[in-house]
Amino acid sequence: MSASTNLFLGLRRVTSTVAKGFFDITHNSIALIGLVVLFVSIALFARPELRALGETQLFSWLQERRVDLTGLVSDPVASDRATAAHPKDLPKQQATVALWLSKKYRVAPEPVSAIVAEAYDIGKRVSLDPTLILAVMAIESGFNPFAQSHVGAQGLMQVMTRVHSDKYQSYGGEFAAFDPLANLRVGVKVLQDCIRAAGSIEGGLKYYVGAANLEYDGGYTAKVMNEYVRLKQVALGKPVPAWVPPPTAPLKASTPAAPPSVPESPDEASATSATVALK
Repeated sequence: MSASTNLFLGLRRVTSTVAKGFFDITHNSIALIGLVVLFVSIALFARPELRALGETQLFSWLQERRVDLTGLVSDPVASDRATAAHPKDLPKQQATVALWLSKKYRVAPEPVSAIVAEAYDIGKRVSLDPTLILAVMAIESGFNPFAQSHVGAQGLMQVMTRVHSDKYQSYGGEFAAFDPLANLRVGVKVLQDCIRAAGSIEGGLKYYVGAANLEYDGGYTAKVMNEYVRLKQVALGKPVPAWVPPPTAPLKASTPAAPPSVPESPDEASATSATVALK
């Protein structure tokens, strides 16, 4: 056998050995990976806390990658904290009220829907008409959860936080005044106490606005009651315009302005200036 033939056979033997070794290593590696995946899966299903930890770490890594790629920092639970609901998920009457309030007060229907649903729920529990609660809210803040009056009334129901701070303790403290649902619940409690003390809705509204000992409440009670009546009609499915233009005053015939008087002498001019200064 020639030397070239021996060399060829030797190379073939070496190549075959390397190929077999590579196959064995690859096959064993795949098998090893499969076993690892199997054992990890069993461990995760057997230990829920490990599975939760793994999901958290994986999600955290994905969030970091998203921030690196987009430059946007996102909060995965922000939507859970939002006070919002779709009107179509509400009962028909509540959805009708929510859409009417959304149109009239120019606020998004989703947060208003959540507020309406809460008003109906709490109103049923405390035996208050939910449309009365919503009427108070409408006049007090126009559905602005961050509203604040010049005397310190805050939130949707314009509750005096410093006066009723104890009522916010179960919600985490005074800052809960700006949480729509917490403010609504505290406001309803205050309104309920006012109506009970006064013996009537109208009297309770005077108490609520701080005019219990005054003859006139600035028209507050009338405004709330008018909105209350409108909302009750809306809840019954009656057509109520969301916006009514204010009455216009009749035009008066314009009269030409009188020409300014010109003093005839310096003495008269001095006398006129003195009169204006006294006013």
